[in-house]
Amino acid sequence: VELVESGGGLVQTGESLRLNCKVSLRAFTADTMAWFRQAPGKGRDLVAEISVGSGSTVYADSVKGRFTISGDNDKNTLYLQMNSLKPEDTAVYYCGLRPMGHPMYDYWGQGTQVTVSS
Repeated sequence: VELVESGGGLVQTGESLRLNCKVSLRAFTADTMAWFRQAPGKGRDLVAEISVGSGSTVYADSVKGRFTISGDNDKNTLYLQMNSLKPEDTAVYYCGLRPMGHPMYDYWGQGTQVTVSS
């Protein structure tokens, strides 16, 4: 499985970005997909998660009301719409995939940098 992120960049406070994660699925399907982020010197934290089957979503408290996770099954693409960006959103953003029957996120993209200037 290959995950390729795109859409990161440098924006100012209050602006928006949309991240994309193109997924190549082969012998199995995903149970959940998610966006994580890692700021310098910190761990990788969950930003938003979506159930592929039901479409139910979970968000970190820090992004609720500002970020929206969605997916397009026909395009095998996961999205993260980020609005009202803040400097504290600056991080490398990774998409992850948890296959059916697996307890962990086993597959990751290479990451895309998001920088929000004040």
